[in-house]
Amino acid sequence: MANDQLTLAVLGPGGIGGLLAALLSRAGHRVICLAGEETAEVLRTDGIRVRSGLFGDFTARVEADTALREPVDACLVAVKQTALDAALERVPRTALGDALLVPFLNGVEHPATLRARYRADLVAPAVIRVESTRVAPGVIEHGSPFAEIDLTGEGVDRARLDVLAAVLGTAGPTTRVLDDETSALWAKMSFLAPFALLTTRYALPLGEVRTRHREELTALVSETAAVSRASGGPSDPAQALARYDAFPPQTKSSMQRDAEAGRALELNAIGGALLRAAERHGVGVPVTARVVRELAGGGS
Repeated sequence: MANDQLTLAVLGPGGIGGLLAALLSRAGHRVICLAGEETAEVLRTDGIRVRSGLFGDFTARVEADTALREPVDACLVAVKQTALDAALERVPRTALGDALLVPFLNGVEHPATLRARYRADLVAPAVIRVESTRVAPGVIEHGSPFAEIDLTGEGVDRARLDVLAAVLGTAGPTTRVLDDETSALWAKMSFLAPFALLTTRYALPLGEVRTRHREELTALVSETAAVSRASGGPSDPAQALARYDAFPPQTKSSMQRDAEAGRALELNAIGGALLRAAERHGVGVPVTARVVRELAGGGS
């Protein structure tokens, strides 16, 4: 996988996938977006339009199809966990060949799911920190003043990870390769879970959650950090709270945006996975359990 020009598939050209597809195309790589026929037709005709304070406003041409039909260097998986099973039908194992499969999914359980379906040494989980939203098919609004990617993958050829990281970094997002997959996934989970669960539970942006529901936020951060530590991940509750305090007050989580739009929530991938890990390791998480129960419609 030389990094002069890659052929990259992007499964799910939404807020994350659409932004990455557009940036990679603008950087000179061949990009094939995999989506439903209606979205694919829009992308083929109009390309992907990005509005971004960090990367500028631009339109990128991409190819689009409903399934992967030819070899690629890597396939970026940017669908929500709730749509993963159906979306993977667009990426037959035979078509993927020896391409890297790079999931940008929330949670910590999806790598095992993907390794059961595809070659384990090709699954390279990535963590992305960004606020990016698809406002219409092929129209992406990137709202955060940053876009950072951690690329990892136990058993994956390090040279291939380094090439992909260089390609992504040159295209735009600050990208690094991390050796410890578990630590990388739990670092994201430790930050995401309290943020997603509470902004969605109270239908409030982060600024109001961190002031009006500070005690609950602190409890969730503490519980999540304890589960992360028991799972082999990092544990720094004070740092997590400091990061929340540094975010723009109007910041919303993607789960909250899904709730506002009436879409299925990634509650099982985030809250459910957290509760399962807590039970597995014997960690008490009463506040998290209550919030997840309330979000699931189970009352208090």
